[in-house]
Amino acid sequence: MLDLQAIELIKRLKYNYCRSIDTCNTAMLREVFAEDAKIDYRGGTYRFEMAGRDGIVDALETAFHKDFIASHTVHMPIIDVDGDHATGKWTLVDYALNLAKNNETTVGAAHYDDEYVHRDGRWQILRSQYERVYERVYHDADPYLTAHMLPDLHAARG
Repeated sequence: MLDLQAIELIKRLKYNYCRSIDTCNTAMLREVFAEDAKIDYRGGTYRFEMAGRDGIVDALETAFHKDFIASHTVHMPIIDVDGDHATGKWTLVDYALNLAKNNETTVGAAHYDDEYVHRDGRWQILRSQYERVYERVYHDADPYLTAHMLPDLHAARG
């Protein structure tokens, strides 16, 4: 029988992960990762591996700065729960614009393969990895932004 409550909580966890990256919310990132978490993200132009929550959060905070615009959405979860452990498969669709790198733009999709653990009354990401389905990188000559929230967020956090 499916543990629908755990599945819904894990969905919220993954959604909070995406939201915290896109808004550079490091406090939320610290909540979503287990202390002994590991990540391995493989794209066409990079491989990003890190172990330990503090290292992961520090690296993501550096990557997602005030001159970086991103939108990560995850879809079609397949989540299996076994007591205090769970696995999840997701489809990612993302967009990223790096204003600091000559408007370098990345558009793509990937398949996440995650592992979750239930500790201290909450679900956390223990392991997360993805492999790109496709990735397109180009320079946008004129992105014509009419809104961009991260400069204001970084100024407010001081």
